[in-house]
Amino acid sequence: MEQSKGFSLENLHYLKMLAKQYPTVQAASTEIINLQAILDLPKGTEHFLSDVHGEYEAFQHILNSASGVVREKLDDLFGASLSQADRDQLATLIYYPKEKLEEIARETADMGEWYRITFHRLIEVCRLVSSKYTRSKVRKAMPQEYAYIIDEMLHTHYEDSAKRDYYENIIHTIIRIDRAADFLVELCGLIKRMAVDHLHLVGDIFDRGPGADIIMDSLMDYHSVDIQWGNHDILWMGAASGSRTLVATVLANSLRYDNLDVIETGYGISLRPLSVFADEVYRDSDVGQFAVKIDSQDEPHHTEKSRLQAARMYKAITILLFKLEGQKILRNPSFGMQDRLLLDKIDYANKQVCIDGVDYPLADTDFPTVDPQNPYALTAEEERLISQLTRSFLHSEKLQRHVRFLYSKGSIYRVYNGNLIFHGCIPMTEDGQLMRFSIGCKDLAGKEFLDYADLTARRAYYSKPGSAEREFGMDFLWFLWAGRNSPVFGRDRMTTFERRLIRDERTWAEPKNAYYRLCNDPAVCQDLLRQFGLEGPHCHIINGHVPVKSKKGESPIKGGGRLLVIDGGFSRAYQETTGIAGYTLIYNSACFRLVSHEPFAGRERAIRGDQDIASSSVIFERLEHRMKIAETDVGRQLQEQISDLMDLLAAYRSGAIVEDHQAAVRPAGQ
Repeated sequence: MEQSKGFSLENLHYLKMLAKQYPTVQAASTEIINLQAILDLPKGTEHFLSDVHGEYEAFQHILNSASGVVREKLDDLFGASLSQADRDQLATLIYYPKEKLEEIARETADMGEWYRITFHRLIEVCRLVSSKYTRSKVRKAMPQEYAYIIDEMLHTHYEDSAKRDYYENIIHTIIRIDRAADFLVELCGLIKRMAVDHLHLVGDIFDRGPGADIIMDSLMDYHSVDIQWGNHDILWMGAASGSRTLVATVLANSLRYDNLDVIETGYGISLRPLSVFADEVYRDSDVGQFAVKIDSQDEPHHTEKSRLQAARMYKAITILLFKLEGQKILRNPSFGMQDRLLLDKIDYANKQVCIDGVDYPLADTDFPTVDPQNPYALTAEEERLISQLTRSFLHSEKLQRHVRFLYSKGSIYRVYNGNLIFHGCIPMTEDGQLMRFSIGCKDLAGKEFLDYADLTARRAYYSKPGSAEREFGMDFLWFLWAGRNSPVFGRDRMTTFERRLIRDERTWAEPKNAYYRLCNDPAVCQDLLRQFGLEGPHCHIINGHVPVKSKKGESPIKGGGRLLVIDGGFSRAYQETTGIAGYTLIYNSACFRLVSHEPFAGRERAIRGDQDIASSSVIFERLEHRMKIAETDVGRQLQEQISDLMDLLAAYRSGAIVEDHQAAVRPAGQ
């Protein structure tokens, strides 16, 4: 068949489909003008967080404050006109509008006057943070019930006396009809929404802290987010997929750190079967090596009896875990982890274990469920227990909803606006080569292996239950969690066995992959970036996973500025090591800014005392000019749309496609 007036048949078919959305020259032209105008706007602000580990109060405060962006705007606007105390109160009001409003109402005699003044200030803040967006985008972000009112107030010229009266009348009416509190809450929400255009969560939402489920709820409500899976996220994804090994791992970790609320209260998973099993089977067992770690704040809530029961449960699930891990290693020789089969290396007579040809004394060999002749076999009671617990994970509606979100918004890595973002590492050998893997694949390395890992992780959840693809996918999730040189774990081994049963701390070492040494070389970082199609002065690797030991002088900026590590220790469990409470990163149209945070005093003190997280902000890289949307990934997509629309215009003007003026005025759906 001949081409139609210069257009291929395939292209013409696409343009006819596009013509249904833009049926006339006028419609296509208007959209081209709109898109071109968007390209000339400044790039939106990106916010990077990592390794929040269930610390929901600190996470929500950082999210509300946009790592200091909101406070910076207040200082810009009101630094010369409001006291520090007034700016502090206004910041807290924006972060926690409902809670702060209740406190202010108790202490303020004339709330009408307070509302009037505060609305003026909040509108100024809203006008500033929304100035880089199109009016259409801001309007779409507004709460529907107040969209017209806010739009009018944002675009009123106050110096015009008639407009000033109009503005004041709007405020007066809102107060008079008792909608002031609701309006204020929605206005504060819009400010936070406009302060950050997109959020990157660079892994490890789960474990350690008490509120991973609360963090997940916040992320699901957030306007624009992507997630790079961390090893602790992979762990929970595997448990929700039905991996018995990862269910046992989740429970062992949660018991170890006395963090059962997220399981029992957050996800409604009963641990009574484990409690009953542990009390029956491990009642007379030595559990001295399995004492759980209890936060000093929770000490008063624990009795000797509850500590003993927790230790029994922890030992019971840990021994069960060692068996399940052994089965997985035996089932998957391609993991290359046969040296981690340790239950069969125990010499019960001499109370020692042989690891890498060396005998080490064991602190505990009292394992009532282990058959020395068949150490990796589960007892009938263990089979029933782990099956029951796994069903509970599979049937937790809230957990399944959260994990589906992790899969839909998450990935092993993300390339976004010139940055390569991932949680762990790109595995490398000591001589600087990309490490190659043949785990259900053939000799893959670097980007190819990460792409394969991403796909295989999805098969664990989405493939048909019982299928070979799903079963291997679940095994692969365990490899990602704890496997040798996994891209999200990044270590040679996970030494849980040694830490629980051997007192010689030399056996506890978990050597890091060579990536963590080699990435200090700018040339290595540039080579890795090129593999993902990234070149240029402002391309970076943005990494989480390994806490930056700030108190020892370690810098989060590595590889000559090519690599940024933004795990500074959100979790209280890591703050003694890091000396701070987390790094975050802000990337706006003018610069990259690293922000280090001190430990959070808590939500109540933040609200009542207007206490923000003490933070230090450092601009480590300025852009040569203010970056426009045209230079971003979204901009490139818009430019492709413009190109398609230009082709559509050419098709209309050449007669290859006929305009449909009736469609242009026909109501949608007809």
